Amino acid sequence: MRGRTSDGTADRRGPAHAWSAAGPPGQLGTWGVFPLLFADHGLGIAAIGLIKGLYPLLWGMGQIPAGHLVDRIGRKPLIVTGMLVQAGGLLTALAILDRPLLAGVLSAVALGLGTAMVYPALIASVSDHTHPAWRANALGTYRFWRDLGYAAGALAAGVLADALGLQMTVLTAAVLTALSGLLAARWITERPGQ
Repeated sequence: MRGRTSDGTADRRGPAHAWSAAGPPGQLGTWGVFPLLFADHGLGIAAIGLIKGLYPLLWGMGQIPAGHLVDRIGRKPLIVTGMLVQAGGLLTALAILDRPLLAGVLSAVALGLGTAMVYPALIASVSDHTHPAWRANALGTYRFWRDLGYAAGALAAGVLADALGLQMTVLTAAVLTALSGLLAARWITERPGQ
């Protein structure tokens, strides 16, 4: 029967694919390419440090209110919205790159807030769809694929930046991040039984 595995348990491949796809695309642009992009547009080390620090600061602080919101309105809305906000942050960097500090700060704010929405929602979604007996294994597997995005994203970003340039690499990251958000809208389901 569709939606069930051979042992009768729910088939979680759709959500599992979405959980794994929801992280790596954004890593293409932010960690390795952003400093180079902004340096190429005249920003110094201190300004780039501000941009790079603002992103994880907002992402970390924003997870507390986002976590409360995830429990009230559901996982999918914050995952999808967060991914689209991240994509918007990447596009913002390109749209106003003639003012690089403003572009960097606004993109860092959007990326931080988008990531803050996505992180607690994804972890809650994985937990919702896994049995307590194998939840830690599922979370470890999810985190493996998510965190692999940092390494794979940096490598892919280097290859893309060499081949297409820094701006096209950020654009590619924005498109892939938005597509991941749309896939999440299709594949992520709320808690079983809801």
